[in-house]
Amino acid sequence: MAGAAHPSSPKPIDDFEGWLSAFTRPTVLMELAVLAACVGIAWLVVTITRKALGQVEGKSIWFGARAIDGVLFPLVLLCLGYVARAALDLFATVAVFKVVIPVLVALVVIRVGVKVLNVAFKQAAWARSLEHTISWLAWVAMVLWVSGLLPVVLNELDQISWKVGASTLSVRTMIEGMLTAGAVLIFTLWVSAAIETRLLRSATGGELSLRKAVSNASRALLMFVGLMLALSAVGIDLTALSVLGGAVGVGIGFGLQKLAANYISGFVILAERSMRIGDSVKVDNFEGVVTQINARYTVVRSQTGRESIVPNELLITSRVENLSLADSRISQTTSVAVGYDSDVEQVMQLLLDAVLAQDRVLREPGPAVNLANFGADGLEFTVTYWMNDIESGTGNLRSQVNLAILKALRIHHIEIPYPQRVIHSR
Repeated sequence: MAGAAHPSSPKPIDDFEGWLSAFTRPTVLMELAVLAACVGIAWLVVTITRKALGQVEGKSIWFGARAIDGVLFPLVLLCLGYVARAALDLFATVAVFKVVIPVLVALVVIRVGVKVLNVAFKQAAWARSLEHTISWLAWVAMVLWVSGLLPVVLNELDQISWKVGASTLSVRTMIEGMLTAGAVLIFTLWVSAAIETRLLRSATGGELSLRKAVSNASRALLMFVGLMLALSAVGIDLTALSVLGGAVGVGIGFGLQKLAANYISGFVILAERSMRIGDSVKVDNFEGVVTQINARYTVVRSQTGRESIVPNELLITSRVENLSLADSRISQTTSVAVGYDSDVEQVMQLLLDAVLAQDRVLREPGPAVNLANFGADGLEFTVTYWMNDIESGTGNLRSQVNLAILKALRIHHIEIPYPQRVIHSR
């Protein structure tokens, strides 16, 4: 009969029996061989590309620490899998690639999500939980796809709907909106992380602070635009958000004044470069080095290892001593008293030699020794010297100078008098 199926025609893979029948055909071995060839070609392409680009770091989204744990390997393998499946479909019914393609799609989704989160949020504790969530969702979607249950599940979710104003929403629409928003946000994080890496590369001092401000602003702008596009793509009326925007504005005006002031102050600090990463500052009786300038607060680390989280508003509205803004050189002073019978010229020369013996003491401007006072117990000398590496500490240099002065005076038998008091008794 003209319309009858050929007795040797393969069964369609639409039930469990069809799956078993498909995986027992001789063409499965050919599919496995083609799949192995695709894996080898993908690995070779990634390896050659990595060597050509000189990729040696393990932080790359495309390559990762090894050739197979980045985004590029599963992406190349997915493309090769689609080509191989299209070629095999011409003369046989594929079975292996009907499973392989969904698995590779899930793997690409997981790799992209995990790698982008690792780059964008290096130290965030919640990033690990979000990575697990992405992995579970991707694998569950893959299982539903392969088993053929995905259209059934989506159809059932589409039946659960409700009206919100002039729009009709369903569980399926909400899930698709969340997935679309997540995909758009991951993409914007990817782009902003690439921009940040590009901007902060080989930047120091004031240039680093300015580039950090541009990076933060670009990330916030990209995430906002991406979220708006995602909501619009799902079909949510964005005009309704104008009411929410007005409510948020009122909330900022009354309840979030300090928070808004801190964020605005942070952008002012980064834009004006009145304070830069690496500057030595003293604010609110706390002295240290600026290690981070964030949108809301600035981190100042002292020489003792303690860190102070300073709200940016405080840095704008209060007096801040910046020891590195105009000139990185600072002066230190130490005092010593010797007996009245000491040779003043010899003492001044010994003090000067003791200071100049320290490598961290600057020669220009050079140190100075002065006879400051005729004290009650002896002649008081003041030694002033300069340094330009405050990040290495100030107290340790003062200690080294004092030890050198004490050693020099003892070697030359110059007396450092004890406090003396005269008691008159009647």
